[in-house]
Amino acid sequence: MSESTDLHDEDDVGRVYDSRLMRRLLAYIAPYRGRAVGAVVLILLSSALQLTGPLATAVALDLFIQPMATQATQATQATRATRATVSQWVDSWILESGLVVEPQTGLAVTVFIFTASLVLTFVVIFWQGYLMQMLGQLIMFDLRREIFAKLQRLSVATLDRHPIGRLVTRATTDVAALNELFTAGLVSIFGDVGLLVGIASVLFLLNWKLALVSFAILPLLFGLSVWFKTRARQSFRTVRVKVARIGAFLQEHITGMSVVQLFSREEPAMREFSGINAEHRDANIRAIFYYAVYYPAVWLITSLGLALIVWYGGGEVLQDTLSIGALVAFLQFARRFYEPLADLSEKYNILQAAMASSERIFQLLDSEIDIASPVDAYRPDSVRGEIELDDVTFGYKPGEPVLENISFKVGAGETVAIVGHTGAGKSTLVNLLQRFYEVDSGRVLVDGVDIRQWDLEVIRRGFAMVLQDVFLFSGDIQSNIRLGDTTIDDDKLRRAAQEVHALEFIEQLPEGFATKVQERGVGLSVGQKQLIAFARALAYDPSIMILDEATSSIDTETEQQIQMALDRLLAGRTSVIIAHRLSTIQRADRIMVLHKGQLREQGTHQQLLAARGIYHKLYQLQFDGQREVLAGT
Repeated sequence: MSESTDLHDEDDVGRVYDSRLMRRLLAYIAPYRGRAVGAVVLILLSSALQLTGPLATAVALDLFIQPMATQATQATQATRATRATVSQWVDSWILESGLVVEPQTGLAVTVFIFTASLVLTFVVIFWQGYLMQMLGQLIMFDLRREIFAKLQRLSVATLDRHPIGRLVTRATTDVAALNELFTAGLVSIFGDVGLLVGIASVLFLLNWKLALVSFAILPLLFGLSVWFKTRARQSFRTVRVKVARIGAFLQEHITGMSVVQLFSREEPAMREFSGINAEHRDANIRAIFYYAVYYPAVWLITSLGLALIVWYGGGEVLQDTLSIGALVAFLQFARRFYEPLADLSEKYNILQAAMASSERIFQLLDSEIDIASPVDAYRPDSVRGEIELDDVTFGYKPGEPVLENISFKVGAGETVAIVGHTGAGKSTLVNLLQRFYEVDSGRVLVDGVDIRQWDLEVIRRGFAMVLQDVFLFSGDIQSNIRLGDTTIDDDKLRRAAQEVHALEFIEQLPEGFATKVQERGVGLSVGQKQLIAFARALAYDPSIMILDEATSSIDTETEQQIQMALDRLLAGRTSVIIAHRLSTIQRADRIMVLHKGQLREQGTHQQLLAARGIYHKLYQLQFDGQREVLAGT
């Protein structure tokens, strides 16, 4: 239960921008290009609307409020043109058109335009946000569906090499990081760029000298942003690593809580968790420090920029070369200009996290499907059930074979049992039958056809398998038996449950077949879960039935009932039974004995006992032990 950094730490964050990854990400926008274009148009429109407020304020000050205050409403056009004023175009248009605009009326119109622009900005930003969030949700839906489809196609061998926590993270945390890119990063960049270009253009049109003064602080902002992103990058990665360790520790200890409590490991586990939790806290505190420095420093620098505008622009006003309205507009525009620049580091972090997440997601999606149906796959209408292993050798690691040169045949409808010591390769053998793994050499044949030539769905549909450790999904009992197969109607469902003697206990449950099943079947006994698994297997009516220690956790009376049901229901089916309890396999047509990965003996129960070989020793060890237990009682 110690910490495993190699399995749970996140990979390096990699490059901030990768054009190849970005092109693949943009491909997910293609089905929703209409929404994306609409969001961009609305963002640009909202940027343009944000220019209206300062301009309307300047017009109100220069044309209506200041003349009323100074009683200079009779000023000539030449006098007005001597100063750089935001409203000079409006003023010129009014004078040239011969219109007479009362100050109160002009002020009211300006306020109306200002208010209307605010309302319109609200509407535009609302729909902009709605479209962007909708776009993000649609892309997340597509990505998660694609990831889950890929996970279902990966072989068991491939899944064995990847920690489950990381695979779950690909479909959750990493996809969420991409959602943030699409909703708050990628599309909104158009708005930021549009707003910056618009404000810069207006500022230079008003007064290019004052515009340069406004931009004097940009090197300071840029330097501060570089410092922040450099320091924060490693800090953010450290935080992600610590979060991954906390998640791994919690998952492991919650799953194994019965062991923790049984061996009184609560206090050591608490100390270990406290250490991991403290590391996460300290990493977050370091990240908080950089934020605590960055944003106040941004505020200080932007305030310095505003002070420079007041200093230089105020001098221009005193010299009567700049209007009050223009100075106020400059201050408002400058504040709006600085805000997107201050957010660049946040956009940088979003982009960086998205690139790292997309790289991990695409690495999973690009994983090779090493076990798949061939193009011209063999697809018969049914599976007869003949099995043959022809000189099969297999190992999970190169150079370490688990099975060596295994050869045998099982006829359709024959019942064979496989026995042997733990680690002899029994479960590995049945996994090869269903092509969960590829053999290193030799062939596995079903109905005389190499299993690698079969269509995977067809061949696996011909098998049913019941394991010792039964897996039940969250839902109800009937959904755990059907597993989504709509061809299994209620009558077939009840008949399968009745044949394995599961119907009696199911009908005693509060809601019968509709009784809710919690995660992994919590609330049901081990025996009940195995009976449900038997009903599931029989409801699918397979040609080949595999029982891997399926009766090891069932009491003797229930086992006898199941055995009677199996005697009837396995007629005409090929059956492969793995069992340590030799009493359950004595009536098998043939018993095969595996020893250290090799097929050492095969025959009937009586033949193997008479041979006095490995099977005889296993039988003696098991039943001598039982006699000793009975004698002791």
